Amino acid sequence: MINETALLESPTLRGSVLDRTDVLDRVKALSLLPDGMHVTTAMVASYFDVGLEAIKSLVKDHRTELEASGYRLLSGAELRSFKNLSGIQSRTRSLALFPRRAVLNIAMLLRDSEVARQVRVYLLDMEYLARTQPVENPAPADTASLDAHIDRRITRILGRTVVPLFNALIETSGEHRRELTALRAGVQRIEKRLHQHHTRLQRLEAPREGRPLAGVMAVMDAMNGREFEEHVADLLRRDGCTNVVVQGGGRDRGIDITALTADGRRIVVQCKRFAPHLSITSPEIQKFLGAAKVLHDSEVALFVATCPFTRDALNIATESGITAVHRRLLEEWSAGAALTVLG
Repeated sequence: MINETALLESPTLRGSVLDRTDVLDRVKALSLLPDGMHVTTAMVASYFDVGLEAIKSLVKDHRTELEASGYRLLSGAELRSFKNLSGIQSRTRSLALFPRRAVLNIAMLLRDSEVARQVRVYLLDMEYLARTQPVENPAPADTASLDAHIDRRITRILGRTVVPLFNALIETSGEHRRELTALRAGVQRIEKRLHQHHTRLQRLEAPREGRPLAGVMAVMDAMNGREFEEHVADLLRRDGCTNVVVQGGGRDRGIDITALTADGRRIVVQCKRFAPHLSITSPEIQKFLGAAKVLHDSEVALFVATCPFTRDALNIATESGITAVHRRLLEEWSAGAALTVLG
């Protein structure tokens, strides 16, 4: 197995794993420029929690290698063209751009960063599995997996389109409010049954794959941040919650999802899709507490994560009325179990 020291020292080894850029988001969400492809030097420094000079020094020492990974320094007409195409508003005369491959390259060079170390650990684990697991021919698509895909698509359409339409009609209708409310309840029951059917199909597939709960967490580990938020939103809808809204973007005021329980209580949710070897710490819970209780005046606050919580984080969550949905509980919730706090 390739070790971390060899990765830090060998350009050849680093080049052999540059395509595994998905590990970046599995450790920490990587924010991109409006073009959806690049980050700046400052954004790279922020991702790795290091100073700007640390990244500039690496670029100076390993410029040829990083340029082979896609690093570019734009200026003049090329910079003006990039600004126009990407919508960036800046008066800078030069702009360093890193694609995801170059950011991963930085992670394999940067020694004094815990985030970079975690990326390397995750990368080495994935590389080891890829080299040691036997290659199997993919199983042909069967009726169960097709049914599960159809169920999931219909459930999303009902939850994101039909139910919100009924909500709007109920708000503006006086004469037919009762009939519309009854119809909405019927749609929500269908939505819940479809999700339960999808979950049962997943469980049926588990023995064939040799994985408990049909690899529920493996699926979530492969999601990006937005897909994970949508997954949690679907779980809320499945369990009878209404007005489920995924906030998204940088203006969410510390909250990823808002909703109402079936009995009308206000819900706010923070979603963190971290690598399973990381942990949610107490400062993250404290930050969420302020957003949930002060800014949003919530009655139910969920902190949902694909990793464990530290003991201090769990204690603060318990004392402040936050429900910590850690990795194991999330797996059970995704597999069909209900969250007590939503009942």
